[in-house]
Amino acid sequence: MKKMLALLVALSMMFIACACSASAGQVQVMTSFYPLYIFALNVFDGVDGVTVSCMTTPSTGCLHDYQLLASDMMKLAKADMLIVCGAGMENYLGDVQAQFPNLPVVDCSAGIDLIAEDEHEEAHHHHHDEDGEAYNAHTWLDAQNAIQIVQTIVQSAAAMMPAQADKITSNAQAYCERLAALDAQIMELLAPDSGRSIVTFHEAFPYFARAYGLHIAAVMSDEHEDSLSPKALHEVIETVRALGNPPLFTEPGSSSVAAQTISQETGAGVYELDPIVTGEATLDTYEARMLDNAYVLKNALE
Repeated sequence: MKKMLALLVALSMMFIACACSASAGQVQVMTSFYPLYIFALNVFDGVDGVTVSCMTTPSTGCLHDYQLLASDMMKLAKADMLIVCGAGMENYLGDVQAQFPNLPVVDCSAGIDLIAEDEHEEAHHHHHDEDGEAYNAHTWLDAQNAIQIVQTIVQSAAAMMPAQADKITSNAQAYCERLAALDAQIMELLAPDSGRSIVTFHEAFPYFARAYGLHIAAVMSDEHEDSLSPKALHEVIETVRALGNPPLFTEPGSSSVAAQTISQETGAGVYELDPIVTGEATLDTYEARMLDNAYVLKNALE
């Protein structure tokens, strides 16, 4: 009871602090997880009176089945805007909107051609949006989608902060030019490998594959904490053999037991792709790591 009372008092104090900061012209922009945090940092870089923070820690990764913590609610109580991935990534979003009905939520799936479950037959894990439709939510792993995400953020931010709209728009324009250059560079690098097959660790890369002409032939596991059943492992091995042993891709920090087993059985090489869901708060990290992925793929497919 005492802990609950202390939490209520803390939340009340934060609501008061939020009201005071708003009256002083201070804006607290909150993002749901790491890739959106990087995009928002670029959009609001050097914008007076705006603070950008991430609700989850940099080590959280994808928000698969993420459950809101009391500390998350306390952060949200201070926010003036919440930027989310959408497409069902944030399965807790309904709870947030019920608890904070006046908090503007920027859904960054707007304007993106989402990959539905029946559009990618190898998919094993999808998020469901508020209408119950199943989509893959890893939209940011396509540089053109990243541009759309930035434009969605800017549209909401400029309307909410008209005094800072020029700076926000200028930042976004410069960042989108960098992202367009990144997209062109990746396209050029991977163009000779168009149509080639790869096998991935979990369902993070359909947007990357669609954008840059690759084919995901199989997925080794649904989630980082899950292992393949013997039957599923056999099916992947047979798929890899039938396709001429395409490269296998794990992710940073993931267990590679399944990948090593498949590699031993087929002779397929094992490499690492980065879904860009954890990392440091540097403005160019998305560009650097997307390009790193392209070079890893290029080398693996040679």
